[in-house]
This record gives sequence, structure tokens and C-alpha cells, in this order.
Amino acid sequence: MQRPLHFISGLPRSGSTLLSALLRQNPRFHAGMSGPVAGLLGVLSGEMSQRNEYSLFISNEQRARILRGLVDNYYGAEIAGEVIFDTNRSWCARLPAISELFPESRVIACVRDIAWVIDSIERLVQRNALLPSPIFNYAHGSTVYTRTAMLQNAEGLVGYAFDALKEGFFGPHADRLMLVQYDSLCSNPARVMDAVYDFIGEPRFAHDYDNVVFDAAEFDQRTGTPGLHHVRGKVSHEARPTILPPDIFHRFDNDSFWRNVQPGSCRARIV
Repeated sequence: MQRPLHFISGLPRSGSTLLSALLRQNPRFHAGMSGPVAGLLGVLSGEMSQRNEYSLFISNEQRARILRGLVDNYYGAEIAGEVIFDTNRSWCARLPAISELFPESRVIACVRDIAWVIDSIERLVQRNALLPSPIFNYAHGSTVYTRTAMLQNAEGLVGYAFDALKEGFFGPHADRLMLVQYDSLCSNPARVMDAVYDFIGEPRFAHDYDNVVFDAAEFDQRTGTPGLHHVRGKVSHEARPTILPPDIFHRFDNDSFWRNVQPGSCRARIV
């Protein structure tokens, strides 16, 4: 990459869209919602693996050069910004590859209590009751219990992201990882953004926390989840009751592992 490249990852419904909306206020930065780069890298890596009979003719140096070239060409001249942020929930599971391909890059993972992640997704489902969602294979008439089970399994929207987050957090490349807690971002965005700038080594910027805008209405409508990537207005933390049954809500009481880290015992940063 000819421009600095960083990655946004973490749990769904945990502030990654809000973080991108804030970052893109800085005219030097390009940031957006989840994109295709991680998937493209995965497909290309697979095609260069030994399942391809011609992989014998591809060295590791060539693999690295081809994968870097994919990212460099995706973020071509038509995409403005001196610093690029790419968003995908799988980046936490790709820290070893990131460290080899982009040694100066960092990963910012947005996190939130799992119960509130499930609650936020369930609110979207109930708000769009006439639009069955692809998140649940367009199933109609399912219950909050079956939806929660689908979300939290190893291949589910939440389960995969959670496992990827733990892999990165406890793995050997955790020093490249920063966890941004949703509650911190909403209640004290200035402090969080200062920490982000320090983490990526960029000069700080005066953000407008009273007027934050991001929307991907066409994408959200097409995926049957209107409002999924909608941010508009002042950054704030609003307390509200959950809409989940108590047994589901408390099922995840012990899953916020980042809250129990002893000082000095982890190489990842937490803000």
C-alpha cells in the first residue's frame, strides 16, 4: 500500500459504523461500512493454496505481493484519502496475515456486551417485521430464541465475530489490536478518538460530535435490514430497557472478557 492502511473489526452493532462516520469527518481519512476486501483476500488465498495444482509455481513472496496488490488496486486513485480504513468482522482472525502483509497496520475492534448486541439486532428485526432478513435466511415466524441461537453459533453473525475477536485478543499479535468499547465511544467520544489517533500514530483532528452522519440506505434495504448502517445526530449514550427475555439477556453475563483483564496482562489496548 502506498497509503497507510488500518482495519476496523469487532462485534456487530458495537459502534463500527459510528466510528467510521467520525473518522470520515477527517478529510485525510477514508472509512466506510463493511466491504469486500477481506472476502476477496480469502478467495484469492484459497486459489493460491495447494488445492490449485499450479500452486507449486507460486512462492510465498509472490503470494504476499499478489495479496498486497489486490488491496492496493482496490483502493485506487478514485478513492480519496491519505489514510485508509477497511472494515470487516473477520480482520481480528487475520492478524497473522495482516502482520506479514501490512506490518505498519493496526486493527481497531469495536466491542459491546453480547446481550446488548443481540438486543440491538432483535430491535431491527422487530422494527422491520414485514421484511424477513437474510441474517436469518429469510425465515418468517421464527422466535427470539431461534434467532438468538442462529446469531450465536460458530458461523452466526455474532458467534463468528466473537470467536475472531477472542482469537486476536489472546493471540501473538494482540499488540496490533485496540478494543473500543461501545459505551465509551458513545459517552466520551473525544477521549476515545484521541486514543485511536495515538494508536495509529496520526495527528489528532477536531471532530464534530454533535453532527455525525452516515447512511447506507440502499444496501440496508437490499439486505432486508433498513437502518442497519444509519447514524445521524449527536453522539450520546442513551440508557434503555432490553426487549430480550431475561433468560436470553443473562445468558451472556460472563462473555465480556475484556472487562476482566488485569492491568499489564494483555498487549491489546482497551479504551
